[in-house]
This record gives sequence, structure tokens and C-alpha cells, in this order.
Amino acid sequence: MTLTQHDIDQEIAAEHAAYEKRVADGAPVEHHPRRDYAPYRSSVLRHPKQPPIAIDVTKDPELVELHSPAFGERDITIIDNDLTRQHDGEPIGERITVSGRLLDRDGRPVRGQLIEIWQANSAGRYAHQREQHDAPLDPNFTGVGRTITDAEGHYRFTTIQPGPYPWRNHLNAWRPAHIHFSMFGTAFTQRLVTQMYFPSDPLFPYDPIIQSVTDDAARQRLVATYDHDLSVPEFSMGYHWDIVLDGPNATWLEEGR
Repeated sequence: MTLTQHDIDQEIAAEHAAYEKRVADGAPVEHHPRRDYAPYRSSVLRHPKQPPIAIDVTKDPELVELHSPAFGERDITIIDNDLTRQHDGEPIGERITVSGRLLDRDGRPVRGQLIEIWQANSAGRYAHQREQHDAPLDPNFTGVGRTITDAEGHYRFTTIQPGPYPWRNHLNAWRPAHIHFSMFGTAFTQRLVTQMYFPSDPLFPYDPIIQSVTDDAARQRLVATYDHDLSVPEFSMGYHWDIVLDGPNATWLEEGR
């Protein structure tokens, strides 16, 4: 039987009620979603069910790099953080500026950190060969960017407001507009991935991915705030979003996915 939005809404409500009861009974606040969060169907199917595989780097220190992500084939350029300047023409959509700081649990800046982003275009379509959404591609927008945090942990991107898009978790399922963020540390194995959302999105209550972050305060930390001082006159709207790597105010990260 095909699941409907009503079915998913009931599951989300049950998960929230169960979480609130656990906390009321003395369980700790859960800053990260459970890997077997039932309303997020594909997560249930693909999350790790076995313990991590240990790699003995004492035998071959480079062995770990054979099992890890790789960076781009070139150094970062001055336009890598401006997704509106990477092609010959102007991309379609509302230009936005996204900026914030990368911080540790004590509020200290994380310097020299590689931050990568990827996103759908203004029509809600990714420039990816496996994309199945029947929406137009934008020849002047690839939807990927990267930058390095400065001495105070600041990062900044200029891009296009992404559109929502359908996905096949259930009948008439739509994802809220979002931007994926990836942070690398001092080694390939130190990769953290999360998503940034936009304020007052009407799709929030219906989306099992953002709702899998069951704690309300933790979920709100995924939502950027409009910042008028970041808006560029006659050019772009500004959004502020800080990323906290750990501790009680940590940003949700896609652990083990």
C-alpha cells in the first residue's frame, strides 16, 4: 500500500510523543536523530547496521585514503564560493548570500576549515545524472561551491535560493528548500555533513528528514535567520547560519549515513 502524507504525519506525531515521554521520564535530550527513524523510509533501509570497520594504518598509513572522500582536482579559486559566477551567463532565481561562523562547543572559531555546499537550482532540480525530478536544468547553475574558513571561523557563499522538490518517501512528498553543507577537518576521515534550511518554510511539518531531529531546539538550529546586514543592496538577500560542531548546542550532523 502506498503511504500518504497523512500516514507519515501520524508517524511523525508518534515519534515526537515518544521522545517527549522519554525526556519526561529522565532520558537525555537527543540532539541527533535516531538512525532507524521510521518516517524517513530510505534512512531505515540504508543506515549502517554493522559496527565500523577498523583500518590498521600502522601497516599502511595511506590505506585510509583509499576508503575516504577526495577533494576537487584543483585548488580553491576566488569564484568557488560564488555559485552565480561559475558560468558564462546569469543563473535563474533569487540571489542570496549565506554567511556564518564555524565554531567548536566552546564558541571558539574553527580556522582553515574546508566547507563545501551543494544544492538544487531555483526549480528544485540538482545538476546530477541520477536526478529524476521533471523540472528544468539551468545551464548557468551547477549548484556546488566551496570555501575556507578565515581566522575567525567565518565563511561566505553567494548562490541562488533553492527550490523545494518532490521525493519518493511517500505519496506527494516534498522536501523543504535547503542547502547541503560538508566540513572537512585535518584528515579525509573527518568529514561532517548537514543541511541548512530557510525560515518559515511551510513544508517543515510534513518533511520526515527535518522532523527526524525530534528535539525542537536542535531542529531550530538547522534554520538560518534572515540578516538584513548581509543583504547586498540591489543584488541579494542575506541569511546567517552558524555551525557548531559539538556540545549541547551542536548543529545536527548526518552521523553514520
